[in-house]
Amino acid sequence: MFSCSGYMAPEYAIDGKLSMKSDIFSLGVVVLEIISGKKNRGYEHTDHYLNLLGHAWLLWKENKIIELMDECLKNTFVETQVKRCMQVGLLCVQKFADDRPTMPSVFSMLASDGAVLPRTKTAWIFHRKKFKQ
Repeated sequence: MFSCSGYMAPEYAIDGKLSMKSDIFSLGVVVLEIISGKKNRGYEHTDHYLNLLGHAWLLWKENKIIELMDECLKNTFVETQVKRCMQVGLLCVQKFADDRPTMPSVFSMLASDGAVLPRTKTAWIFHRKKFKQ
């Protein structure tokens, strides 16, 4: 698992407990970073105070998946593949470790276009506070 706080699973960040699913969380963060071209740690959006995971979750719920994509990818993508990758990333960053897929499941979901993906539950969303200077 990455030692940076932007990649830590909630059970480790809050309680110091590692599980087999902690690395899955980190993988999900990396998948969402690849799609967006942005880092989770230090991510800022002009419309809200959510981190990258929260922003991705918001776009997913609003079915605005393409808005997450890095601009340099926008002319070279297959929308169904981006949607699949985003859903897998969100499955990996679910709040509770038991809700996250196993590593073999992640590989299977990414490798097979025909596999039906489970429904995403709640992602671990971190709200940033803005302070006026």
